[in-house]
Amino acid sequence: MIPMEYYLVVSTVMMFIGIYGFLTRRNLLAMLISVELILNSVDINFAVFNRFLFPEQLEGFFFALFAIGISAAETAVAIAIIINIYRNMRNIQVKNLDKMKW
Repeated sequence: MIPMEYYLVVSTVMMFIGIYGFLTRRNLLAMLISVELILNSVDINFAVFNRFLFPEQLEGFFFALFAIGISAAETAVAIAIIINIYRNMRNIQVKNLDKMKW
């Protein structure tokens, strides 16, 4: 059986990669992928803590499934917004989004 610390290290690395990617990227799609990495690291934590703290119960897995569903809906809405921005501006760089005000 793999120790819980290994799962938590993987989850922490995914979280920090997602935060770094979100803060440094200027492309909306790259930022969306970074947010997905952050949400997936949270899902790993739900499943791991459920498995090791309450092995007979399934609440952590249900929370993870619910979070995956919310993540899928969030991704669909974000991609629709990005496509609309691209149609109007022909660019999805974050620095060009201030032009949408006028």
